[in-house]
Amino acid sequence: MAQVSLRDVSKSYRGDIYAVKDIALGVESREFLVFLGPSGCGKSTTLRMIAGLEVPTNGKIYIADKLVNNMPAKDRDIAMVFQNYALYPHMIVYDNMAFALKLRGYSRNDIDKRVKEAAQILGISTLLDRRPRELSGGERQRVAVGRAIVRKPKVFLFDEPLSNLDAKMRAQMRTEIHKLHLRIQATMIYVTHDQTEAMTLGDRVAVMKDGKIHQCDTPLNIYNEPANKFVAGFIGSPAMNFLKGRIIKKEGVFYFDEGSFKVKIIKEMNDTLTPYINKEIFFGVRPEDVYDKLFASSATPENTVGVTCDVVETMGSANHLYLSTDNHTFVAVVDAGNVPAIGGRVEIVFDMKKVHFFDPTTEKTIV
Repeated sequence: MAQVSLRDVSKSYRGDIYAVKDIALGVESREFLVFLGPSGCGKSTTLRMIAGLEVPTNGKIYIADKLVNNMPAKDRDIAMVFQNYALYPHMIVYDNMAFALKLRGYSRNDIDKRVKEAAQILGISTLLDRRPRELSGGERQRVAVGRAIVRKPKVFLFDEPLSNLDAKMRAQMRTEIHKLHLRIQATMIYVTHDQTEAMTLGDRVAVMKDGKIHQCDTPLNIYNEPANKFVAGFIGSPAMNFLKGRIIKKEGVFYFDEGSFKVKIIKEMNDTLTPYINKEIFFGVRPEDVYDKLFASSATPENTVGVTCDVVETMGSANHLYLSTDNHTFVAVVDAGNVPAIGGRVEIVFDMKKVHFFDPTTEKTIV
């Protein structure tokens, strides 16, 4: 397997329109790295530059310590799995998987061994005589992955490979890809807009927006310690709640004042928030860190807020409560047995140890 290194890589169109700007990133050998971000953030363009399907405007790309900027895609020893599978419709599964090996002049015995080994890994040994039209979406995706596996490349590239599948099949294929990585220990780079895929698959996740990487870290670190408001809001489902207010200090105690309520801030945050006293700030809290007072053991008058329940979404294992104050709306994820009356008042509790504050100008995380 091989390392991949992107050194200040940019891709621009017409000179001043950047799809990707100044990407500096290293992918370790055998690592599973995920590029995550909304449509148009530059993640697929970055992957295509690694693959050789796009030429970077600036910067250098290395695969296994070899500069590949001017190297054709066929010589980079990579394999790419596309969103639309890209299978040859007139060929049976066996021939689809074997085609690239035939072009490279492998012997018939070697081709047969590699194809059957990959089919065994992916559980498609019984499908080798079928044509793509005779397969389900999940089976076609396995064939596309198998076609990449047989080549035994230095790097595997995945461009939103599960986006055409239904929810149940996506979950199943996520598990299959994760097991595949553990089994073959390959370097894999994966592009998705689905944060669930990113959190469950990646050793590290690079969160992108506007052609730039805003944070690259382990999934848990990104979830618990987001670098800025965008990352905090993009990771997590439902998304983090953001409320705008002010930091006030009263008799030595710090509070977040939303306008219609105040909550006490834990002492450990005081020093960091001192420069923001009497200034506007963004308060962020995840829906799973908002509790109904009736079910919260940590409730105190200083972290309890009265709100209106606008909507209750029953999700089976939990309920999503859509709540409102005079100034904001936000979401709480509560136990399935907690069903407040719609339109009624609810007293909720914030877990103040898990809240975040963001600078209103830069949107960077303060604490």
